[in-house]
Amino acid sequence: MMQVLLVGVSHRTTPVELRERLDFSASGVERALASLAEEPLNHEAIIVSTCNRVELYVCCSEAASARAGVERFISEFHGVPAAEIAPHLYAKSGQDAVRHLFRVAAGLDSLVVGEPQVLGQVKDAYNLAAQLGCTGTLLNRLFPAAFAAGKRVRSETALSEGAVSVSYAAVALARKIFGNLKGRTVLVLGAGEMAKLTAVHMQSQGIGRLIISSRTASNAAALADALGGTTLPWESLGTALAEADIVITATGASEPILSRTLVEQAMKARRPRQRPLFIIDIAVPRDVEAGAGDVEQVFLYNIDDLQAVVQENLSKRSSETAQAEAIVSDEVERFNAWLNSREAVPTVVALRQRFEAIRQSELRRLEPKLAGLGPDARARVDEVTRLIVEKLLINPTEQLKSLPDADTVAAYSDALNRLFNLTADEPPPAADHPALTAAGSAKAAKPGS
Repeated sequence: MMQVLLVGVSHRTTPVELRERLDFSASGVERALASLAEEPLNHEAIIVSTCNRVELYVCCSEAASARAGVERFISEFHGVPAAEIAPHLYAKSGQDAVRHLFRVAAGLDSLVVGEPQVLGQVKDAYNLAAQLGCTGTLLNRLFPAAFAAGKRVRSETALSEGAVSVSYAAVALARKIFGNLKGRTVLVLGAGEMAKLTAVHMQSQGIGRLIISSRTASNAAALADALGGTTLPWESLGTALAEADIVITATGASEPILSRTLVEQAMKARRPRQRPLFIIDIAVPRDVEAGAGDVEQVFLYNIDDLQAVVQENLSKRSSETAQAEAIVSDEVERFNAWLNSREAVPTVVALRQRFEAIRQSELRRLEPKLAGLGPDARARVDEVTRLIVEKLLINPTEQLKSLPDADTVAAYSDALNRLFNLTADEPPPAADHPALTAAGSAKAAKPGS
């Protein structure tokens, strides 16, 4: 019996320092999927690697052995000792794995509950694995079902209203620091989706000036034009740091872009006015060296520092969370019904084959008596007997496919296998029906029969 296994780490279990080292997007998800597919126990695989989580979903027949293989793979692929990773790893299988994925897609397991970006990130992870041929029947059904759960939560609840995202949490933190952002100069480093969302939220707070800087100047210019900001060459980061009140870093760089030395130099240029510099690093891997936060008048926050904002967000959305959890439970139940029906398919097929074999056997036994019938009449006999079999099997088939859990499906399947001897190669002989055989023998004894 195939089942889903999840092995991963997230912001709930793992500090950002270790998550950075386990980031597959920095190391190459395509290469990782190719390597993971070579593991003999993994029949299907998808890797979800975001700022706040690294999760590997595999389809396997034996969860314990597959889990050991996946944990070993994570350690060897990233070159991180297993002993460092083990205390932070979590693993879920079967229905627990299904529920976890649905909650992730719905934004219920995000750093900021209701965060809308995570659904797109999970979709991207699935699409990549599907394109590389790493998915099959089970994951091809599971992930679209998770997308449906996420869509329902967003359309039927207010969980994602109010721009609940990591970028918005960064803005909320800036508001806590300053009290009011009006007139402030904000520097956003990066021009990707996270940087764009953060810039939009900052603009909505009435800031005085928005500066966009990116390694790709055209991207920075396009974002600045769209939001009414200005750009600064990437090579002029020191100048930008000297001018800004708030710095939001959200690049995809694999190494820090703001060193302690660069920040110290910028602070010297600010010193006559004694202005503090607030830096919120929402990138993973981090964009800012941790030592930069030790510089006088520099206040550095990373993505893990947003937890306080998250807790406040949770309390405000408790009622919406309860409704969202109910939707997830409904969608999990729907998926499990499909999964159970899939587990019943071999028994249903075997049962139909057995009944069809008996029907064909009886028609062959009655061939001498049917020989005198014309083609239309013989076809009618074949159709009537086939319809009888179909009607006899409708209720057992529907009941078997609608059983509530895998254990019950297994128990019913075993009973049907025993009752109808479904593992046998041939149907029961006609002699197993004494009344029918006796009647047939009596008729056969009549002259001219």
